[in-house]
This record gives sequence, C-alpha cells and structure tokens, in this order.
Amino acid sequence: MDVIHFPDDPRPPRWQHPVLALGNFDGLHRGHTKIIERLRRVATERAATSVVMTFDPHPPRVVRPDKAPPLLMTKAQRIDALERAGVDGVAVVRFTSELSQWDPETFVRTVLVEWLHVSEVWVGANFLFGRDRVGNFSILRSLGARYGFRAEKIDPVRYKEFVVSSTRIRRLVSEGRVDEAGALLGHPYAIDGTVVTGDGRGRTLGFPTANLDTDNELLPPNGVYATTVRLDGVIYPSVTNIGVRPTFGDQGRTVVETHLLGADMDLYGRSVGLGFVQRVRDERRFDSVDQLTAQIASDVQKTRTLFDRMSL
Repeated sequence: MDVIHFPDDPRPPRWQHPVLALGNFDGLHRGHTKIIERLRRVATERAATSVVMTFDPHPPRVVRPDKAPPLLMTKAQRIDALERAGVDGVAVVRFTSELSQWDPETFVRTVLVEWLHVSEVWVGANFLFGRDRVGNFSILRSLGARYGFRAEKIDPVRYKEFVVSSTRIRRLVSEGRVDEAGALLGHPYAIDGTVVTGDGRGRTLGFPTANLDTDNELLPPNGVYATTVRLDGVIYPSVTNIGVRPTFGDQGRTVVETHLLGADMDLYGRSVGLGFVQRVRDERRFDSVDQLTAQIASDVQKTRTLFDRMSL
C-alpha cells in the first residue's frame, strides 16, 4: 500500500483514476468500514485505484485545540488499519492553520484535483470541510461537476439503536463501557505500545504482568478489564489493570499492566496491541496483599470464564 503526504509527495504514477474516501477515519468503525467497502467495490469495477484521504494532525487540534478530543488511534494505527482493510493507498494531508483558512473550492482544486486527480469522492453523510466547515456534500457535488469528478455519500450507519460515530465511541471508552465501544467499532478498542520493565510485583504475587508504554491518547478509566494481547499476529487472552495501584500507595502516574492467561513469556521490549473486551471491576485499595492476591485470582477466573464463551 502506498502512503503519500500533502504537500510533500507527488501522486504515484500507478494510481489510476483514484476513487477516494475522504474523512478522518479515527477508530475505523463500522461506518468507516461501510465507506471503504463501497470504495473498493467501485474501484474494482472501474479498474481504478482505491485511496483513503485522512488528515494529520486531527483538524480540531489546529482550529480549536482547547476542545480537541483525544483520538481513538495513533496515526500509525490508522494507516495500519487502512492497509488491513485492503485499500490501495492512503493520502495524508498535513493540516495547518493556513490550510484551515482555505474555502471549499480551494481545497477541492488544490488537493483533490491538482494533487490527486480524483475520478470519484465518497464521504459520510455529515462530512464538512473548508474554512469554518462551510463545505458540505452539496457543495462537494457541485464542485465535482465543475472539475470533472463524481461525488457520492454514505448514509449514517446504525448499530442497533445507535448511530455509529467516533464521538460516541470516545465517550463509551472514556466511561469504561468498552464492550459497547467494541460493538460500534466492529472490533475491540485497542491501544498499541512497548512492554517496559516494571517493579516485578505481579510476579511475586503469582500473576506476572507486562507493563505497557503507549502513545495512545485515550485510555479507559482506571479499573480491571478482560483484554486481548496481539503479538506477532497471535491473539492471547489477558486481564489488564489500569490505575495507580493504591494498595501499595502508588499514587503517581497511571500504569497499564497486563497478565496473559495460559502463557508465560518474556515480553520486555516487544511491541504489542492491547484490545479491551469488557470491564471487570473498578480499581480499589485492599487492606492487605493477601486480599489483593485473592481478588486478582477472582479477576483472572472471571476473565477465563468470559473467554471460554467467546472465540478468539
């Protein structure tokens, strides 16, 4: 898969009549997946190149940084997920204060037409663009007619009674409702990181843990979670604690520590993905190490029972 950046990189010559999906694609949820499925089908029918355009940094970071939400994905996660989704290329627009002042026509002419030479553009129903977000689908379609490309949109995707959106998913994750977030995403909410050396307390308690150093911005609230660990393409069931370990008086930075179920391996320095399946309980302080150990054993058993009912 080709990844190019505006304004630095030229369009690859092998990109033929690009069919483009345009949006932020944070989380790559069910709504995004529907757009990408349509994009790939149209591109295949027309022997064209399927391309997803996204922005970095996230536009709110530039136009209203005080209200910018934490993102569900890092840039690297987003590009990796788009590659797994099967698109031919990703075009990343470097979003700047100057670009934020462009009117819709300037953006369309400069980026979509002169840079990418698009033949068709797909967007979600609520996509807005241009200075002060004045550009909507009607304007995009009108500009497409002027500059020689088609514009199409996908209606909002609903899961049960909810409209699927990155905003809703962020709220669910921030409330610890990771199972509901995963339902809207179509996959568990996941963070990536590197396993770093901890203090070794987990091993002394009989439950060795891997401490994760992550660049992801959004962590579920402190507590214990049934999770999965992705390592070299293999998925392992696990139980994860997020918090400050109050039983030991550790009231400093938040720690993410994971215990693999049925596997004991040296993970130090390894890159892993951690998927959040279900919240098990709140974090709390115990009066003794023995009480904590008993509770961890109970957490592990609850998590084993959960995964026994699921298929990884």
